Amino acid sequence: MAHRWQNDLTPKDITPEAAFWNRRALLAGLGGVGLGAIGGGLAAAQDAELETNTWEEVTSYCNFYEFGTGKTDPATYAGQMTTRPWEVEIDGLVDRPGTYGFEQILSEMTLEDRIYRFRCVEAWSMVIPWQGFELADLLALAGVQAGATHVAFETLLRPEEMPGTRYPVLEWPYREGLRLDEAMHPLTIMATGIFGKPLPNQNGAPLRLVVPWKYGFKSIKSVVKITLTDQEPPTSWNMANAREYGFYSNVNPEVDHPRWSQASERRIGGGLFARRQPTEMFNGYETEVASLYADMDLAKNF
Repeated sequence: MAHRWQNDLTPKDITPEAAFWNRRALLAGLGGVGLGAIGGGLAAAQDAELETNTWEEVTSYCNFYEFGTGKTDPATYAGQMTTRPWEVEIDGLVDRPGTYGFEQILSEMTLEDRIYRFRCVEAWSMVIPWQGFELADLLALAGVQAGATHVAFETLLRPEEMPGTRYPVLEWPYREGLRLDEAMHPLTIMATGIFGKPLPNQNGAPLRLVVPWKYGFKSIKSVVKITLTDQEPPTSWNMANAREYGFYSNVNPEVDHPRWSQASERRIGGGLFARRQPTEMFNGYETEVASLYADMDLAKNF
């Protein structure tokens, strides 16, 4: 197994399931972890009123363009997506290429709870309690070869179940990619659930990527293919509009989207008149990930 992220929580810190359904359930009972992010070494909490979003908010307000461009379209249409059986093809520069069944993958992985901030490039945000495993462990299962520098991902493409793919919103299937060191970072997970339950289809069932320091579109949903490569892979939004969507897409309040500021964000669930809050560098995970980009101009490599 790959290097484990050291969790500083104990069973007494677990929030009861009922609290997740309570809109006012605070994270103050999570043992002082940084703004809801689980893991030893994360910054101390700065906002005592920070709380997880509700199940309803997380599952009814999301982007999954394969089911339509509206925020409620995924919840409306994704239920028709077949998620069992599910297989993930892993190929490229790996020692053990092949097709891995979802249940086989789960049997080999260590599932963990991670509460992360989630920041959309559209300048809205949530705090979501995920369950999943470190992507590094899955890559170790396949055996990463020395020449690999990047990891490419693809989403399921099944037009008969995904009405949004009938329109040229993007070039299908949806593609994403990470540099290998980003993929191997212990904050990077493959999520299998939220709120202690299996992922709903609209949230990327049964297996999705979560990279909490990057804008949400990098966290590709319903993954069916992972390729280890020695080149930077093409990614869907970058192919569609490279001026607006860079390959890295790290959360950065100092680099605006060409059509709106990224200096602040709107927290979903805060109400119509809620104040916008400042955006944190790397979405609040600067201490953990800034070293990955120490020699890079983040305005050019956005």
